Amino acid sequence: MAIQLFELAGAEQGRVFSPYCWRICMALAHKGLGWETLPWRFHEKARIAPFDSTTVPVLVDGEQAVADSWKIALYLDEAYPECPPLFGCDAARGEALLIKFWTERTLHPFITRMTVRDILDVLDEKDRTYFRESREKRLGRQLEAVVSDREQTREGFRAALDPLRATLASQPFIGGESPNFADYTVFGMFMWARAVSPFPLLADDDPVHAWRARLLAMYDGLAARAVGFDV
Repeated sequence: MAIQLFELAGAEQGRVFSPYCWRICMALAHKGLGWETLPWRFHEKARIAPFDSTTVPVLVDGEQAVADSWKIALYLDEAYPECPPLFGCDAARGEALLIKFWTERTLHPFITRMTVRDILDVLDEKDRTYFRESREKRLGRQLEAVVSDREQTREGFRAALDPLRATLASQPFIGGESPNFADYTVFGMFMWARAVSPFPLLADDDPVHAWRARLLAMYDGLAARAVGFDV
């Protein structure tokens, strides 16, 4: 039985926009593993309840089910050691964990403040009320107010990318000469934004833009073919 992956989707099945799901899509492709996408929406929590999860990604591999992108990545390296590793060694795994927390705690809030209102427009109709109410409660403002100064927010986001920019001045990927799970962790954030918003995040001459383009093209254009905005 093929690996199955529950992935957060918008109204269109191919508009997969969870940054956490994209980490695992790229990880599966990296390891050369095929999988079946199971599009999932916010109102379908009952579908993943049997796997003791309320969020995606959820990976189902035969009798084994794993939720949470970090745990899935660890599982894939353990279950498929014959495939190219996502980490390679304990040190790389520890470094990827640092990248994970930097991405989630520093970069993700910027993306939210630039794109959260746009997400509403690409959601399945049944998800829209839940999304607006839950995000406005979390953020303490209407979605329109959250994104009202997104040009200024973008300046802060670009400045926060300086550690990545400096890394890419010395090597093509965070992982070195080829990408690893640290790359996919940051890239998932860009795929989130690309899937939901036409608002451009990067200048064309930014080294991060070129890095993102390299990852978009990898694995026969897996990410580039996904439904999204050409930004």
